[in-house]
Amino acid sequence: MSTVAQESGPKHSMAGRTALILETNNLRGGADMAQAADSLQRLIIRLAQQTLPPAAMAQWIITHDGFPAEVCAKIQALAGCHIDFVEINASTGYYDAKNAGFDHIDAQRCDYVVFGDADCLPANDWLEQLLAPFSRDEAAPSAVAGRTSYAPNVLGAALTSIDFMYFPSPLRQGATRNFYANNVAFKREVFEQYRYQALDGVYRAHCQVMGLRMQAAGVVIAYAPTAHTEHRLPDTRGETLKLRWMRGKDSVGLTPYLVKAYLPGSWQWLGRSGPIGPLCVMFMRLGYSLRALNRQDLPRLGALPYLAAAMVTVGISMVDMAGALMRGLGLAGRNAALGDTEALSYHRH
Repeated sequence: MSTVAQESGPKHSMAGRTALILETNNLRGGADMAQAADSLQRLIIRLAQQTLPPAAMAQWIITHDGFPAEVCAKIQALAGCHIDFVEINASTGYYDAKNAGFDHIDAQRCDYVVFGDADCLPANDWLEQLLAPFSRDEAAPSAVAGRTSYAPNVLGAALTSIDFMYFPSPLRQGATRNFYANNVAFKREVFEQYRYQALDGVYRAHCQVMGLRMQAAGVVIAYAPTAHTEHRLPDTRGETLKLRWMRGKDSVGLTPYLVKAYLPGSWQWLGRSGPIGPLCVMFMRLGYSLRALNRQDLPRLGALPYLAAAMVTVGISMVDMAGALMRGLGLAGRNAALGDTEALSYHRH
């Protein structure tokens, strides 16, 4: 066991009961194995500098597509602790990779599990802040959602307001209805009960559906805005546009779950309405996105940058809506370039 893991104190006590799972699916795109390994190694160095480093965790699991033994050894040396490497294959999707990592948890040692992504850049106190709500003596939550955002600039603010909104939960003050799979922690038995389910032809909406299931069951997800990680954009403009197209298509798969969760029986037809329901969802999302600007726990924008961010938000939303319309009309193909095995390139730091 590392010397870090032996340190005393509440935060290290919590870490000593926690597994950290890091999947590398988002390093698949546009790269060979060597480039993916280089990207992961840069992230490992960053994670090792956490105020609560992964070396303090009871277990660290990394899923991968077949890194050679020497690469795994180098990554482990950079981490300064033992890592359980779980090899998956190219047909294992993003969410299935997280499930596969969870299946290798040592239940005798780990009461909690943290999920992160290899394409995100966490703040130095990310792990410490994400685990802190579990240490409450009273009203400890079943899950904790950290705050994910893009870079704190005009484009990043616009995209954050679209992709990473958080909605207050009616279950408890300080709780959220939703979370994102790149920045979330669970009690182990809670994730074991709800874990990610297969969704046909959906890219990245599985965590939203899981959040709906947990809310319906009365499971509290605390919101920890200080547990921050920055999601990078794809490496090229073309892939960024492709991402928007896929986000728009996702709204078609997500709409029936939203309709079932929030609308009365007389409105359930919207979930089977082709493009009508998804476009309604997208227009509602645009309204929430515009309201979310300067309310995402990021540095506030001045008047002109705020106006620019609002215009960018509208423009990006129109691209997303086009993807939703095409798929809703059946013109883009049910699964064309859509599914959680699809990988873009996230190698620039």
